[in-house]
Amino acid sequence: MNKISRGLLALASILLIGVYFFPLWRITLTAPQYPEGLGMLIWVNTITGEKPNDLYNINILNHYIGMQPIEPEKVIELKILPFVFAFFILFGLYGAFTGKRSLLKAWVILFVIFGILAIADFWWWEYKYGHNLDPNAPIKVPGLAYQPPLIGCKTLLNFHACSWPHIGAFIAFASLVLGFIALLLDRYYRGVSQGVRA
Repeated sequence: MNKISRGLLALASILLIGVYFFPLWRITLTAPQYPEGLGMLIWVNTITGEKPNDLYNINILNHYIGMQPIEPEKVIELKILPFVFAFFILFGLYGAFTGKRSLLKAWVILFVIFGILAIADFWWWEYKYGHNLDPNAPIKVPGLAYQPPLIGCKTLLNFHACSWPHIGAFIAFASLVLGFIALLLDRYYRGVSQGVRA
């Protein structure tokens, strides 16, 4: 691995530390009775309200329509994610230190697989919360599910729900882009050096 690629891999790995300090995702709900909106922030290891009582109020609304309460301590993914990102940080730094091309390629491939699985799991998490409703809920609308969008906005009853990546997700994406660039540059310089030797 050339020096530029090693530096980019190291930078990509160090950049991932930022996911521990910024939310990964943001879901907001606005309605006439909540003109200021309710916000939920998904972090690498917990879920919080955007404002002090937002998560509490969201869980009250969930109760009325039969959704399960959102309890961060019961979400297994939030216990695993910190270790997954720690793995990519340490593995990337090790790859940059050793300079092995195979480790750079493995880091990028594993990160892509992780990203796909994480998005799929998040969609499934939203699906379960929006479809597995209590049949004894105070408010029942036959045939209506309350799954928020994965990305974008949609109307749920009189609520406008929006779901967007937050700073932590953009940090992770930027890290992956740096890894791709490192991989492309390594292949380019490897091809150039082989051409020179020929």
